Amino acid sequence: MPKIVDVAGRDRMVSEAAWRVLVRDGLTELSVRKVASEAGLSPSSLRYTFPTQASVRDRAVALLVARLTARVARHGETAEAGLDEARAILLELLPLDDERRIEMEVSLALGALAATDQALWGAHRRTHLAVRAGCARAVRLLGADHGEVDGTHAFIDGLALHLVRQPPDAGDAWAQVALDAYLRRLPRQHDR
Repeated sequence: MPKIVDVAGRDRMVSEAAWRVLVRDGLTELSVRKVASEAGLSPSSLRYTFPTQASVRDRAVALLVARLTARVARHGETAEAGLDEARAILLELLPLDDERRIEMEVSLALGALAATDQALWGAHRRTHLAVRAGCARAVRLLGADHGEVDGTHAFIDGLALHLVRQPPDAGDAWAQVALDAYLRRLPRQHDR
């Protein structure tokens, strides 16, 4: 009887292993062999689906973008949606738990490396655009001018960077306070 393989589960496991290697060891160490070892697979079985470093990286980025997009999509756009839903969406974009923290670390690593490696620019751009789309949705729910998307995106990126680069025992309450203050100051179209 042939072995049944959970392809989506295997891809997720490999992508998460790639994230760990990327964050821990850097992009130069993101090889099929090293990711296979991290995932507990043989390199030959992994090479069938992921023959190159680029294929591993691309699948890892696709999973990151899919998770981020799914978290944002869980928040509705009903007539009652507004500040609470916008805040919830923006919180989804911040590294406030282990999963989102490693996603942010991967995104930062890709962004830093894309500055000198054009081959990584597309991967970095996909993560950047996913965060921007979440910010745009939050701005829309707030009833703020669309021109506020860039500033909101920059604010969220700054908070996220501070959260992953702060001492481990610093906590995240300060970031939520900063987000709330930012949202209070954001001009709404009905305020004009």
